[in-house]
Amino acid sequence: MAHFYALTYMITMERLKIAIQKSGRLNEDSLQILKECGISISNGLDQLRSTVSNFPMEILYLRNSDIPQYLIDGVVDIAIIGENLLIEKDQGAIKVLERLSFSKCRVSIAVPKTFTYNNIKDLQGKRIATSYPNTLNMFLKENGVEAELHQISGSVEIAPNIGLSDAICDIVSSGSTLFKNNLEEVEVISRSEAVLAVSPLINAAKQDILKKLQFRIQSVLKARNYKYILMNVPNKKIKKVIDILPGMRSPTVLPLAEEGWSSIHTVIEKNKFWEVIDELQALGAEGILVAPIEKMVL
Repeated sequence: MAHFYALTYMITMERLKIAIQKSGRLNEDSLQILKECGISISNGLDQLRSTVSNFPMEILYLRNSDIPQYLIDGVVDIAIIGENLLIEKDQGAIKVLERLSFSKCRVSIAVPKTFTYNNIKDLQGKRIATSYPNTLNMFLKENGVEAELHQISGSVEIAPNIGLSDAICDIVSSGSTLFKNNLEEVEVISRSEAVLAVSPLINAAKQDILKKLQFRIQSVLKARNYKYILMNVPNKKIKKVIDILPGMRSPTVLPLAEEGWSSIHTVIEKNKFWEVIDELQALGAEGILVAPIEKMVL
């Protein structure tokens, strides 16, 4: 009976509508973080939306370029979207709530390797192909450069090879696509990552749901940056070991069955572990284990 009432409540209450990209890496990473937040997603037969059975949320799969306008119009309440797209659409009303640390890229200008490039002024009067005309135009104006912009979508990198442009402006991740097309990155206009963005029209009831989701996301993101570490340490070295551990508050110290030894448990930023591992071993730490953390609630 309790399950029936809980299910009825989930059906009748308002649902937070979240937009994510229809396909690609951003889609996969977005679904992954939602799943790590404990959200059970059912794809069903509808390829445009998913229902959620254990959280008041509905997922809409939309074309990336359409998402900013849907946020502005209140069609969706929140979205996981690339920050570069928000900048390009120049939607100042859209607020970024969380930076999600995945789908990182940069919006850059690239030229053929045969192009003699010294500085931005070398693009004066040149033809530049881009999918980001607003971002590029703003950058060129800031640098006092006038160029001829050709707005195209998809396969921007081939434009110089077919004689359409002298340079390109596009998103760059690894740079492998530029390399394959004999292009060289010469200017980084902006750096981007996936963000959680919110509609200016979201109502109070949905803001309460959003706070719960945001809390879960923050817990997942914090956990990704830390590792759980435990080790066996001679009792006479415990204080020195604790002094060098950049962990959270005070670590847990438990006596071992073997006299004169204890086990130390703590949490450490994953990018600092290798900085202290040599010191730990020099102090006699043994059996050092490092484990991932699924969630971290502070």
